[in-house]
Amino acid sequence: MSTDLTHWAGAPEPARQTLEGHYARLEPLDPARHAAELLHSALEPGADERFRYLPETTPDAATFRTWIENAALSADPLFFAVIDRATGRAEGRQALMRITPQHGVIEIGHILWGPAIARTRVTTESVYLLASYVFDTLGYRRFEWKCNALNAPSRRAAERFGFRFEGIFRNHMVVKGQNRDTAWFAMTDSDWPRIRQGFTAWLRAENFDQDGQQHTRLNCTGTTP
Repeated sequence: MSTDLTHWAGAPEPARQTLEGHYARLEPLDPARHAAELLHSALEPGADERFRYLPETTPDAATFRTWIENAALSADPLFFAVIDRATGRAEGRQALMRITPQHGVIEIGHILWGPAIARTRVTTESVYLLASYVFDTLGYRRFEWKCNALNAPSRRAAERFGFRFEGIFRNHMVVKGQNRDTAWFAMTDSDWPRIRQGFTAWLRAENFDQDGQQHTRLNCTGTTP
């Protein structure tokens, strides 16, 4: 990786565009198209735990309508609905956020994956689609993942997807009246070729049985699993 950035001109802003994968499709958030399905997914059993570390509380229909209308207008965070291509349903959401084109830094966040797609190839591909868009299309230098330091599932997911743990920022935020220490993870443009190889190998159709269960685990480290 070169440290000479004399000719660095920055990266473009991400656009509201659809990103297509084999199992997942990311669509710019649209209340008319996505609200009913996303509310249904959000309120599936276990909702309170899924919302535990998010900035908003478990919604009802009215609060969700207000949230999605505001979120759809936002440029940062820039929200996408996660579509399960097998069913055509919106089963989750995620966003690009803290977008800093002049430094080539961007973050994935506001992740909420419903039970229908959680821990499946749909969600793994949804992360891959954003990472590929960030590095391969837009030319960013750094892609970040941050979460509450107490959120063990999110921390495990970050590392599974190839983000490297960089430390804990203590007393970083106040969320829902509680202190939040934040765990920081990131991958860089020099990490991405190795990580991309791991994703593309894992996402091959032959890596899954007829029920969608993996034969080999995702390996973004470049080492033998």
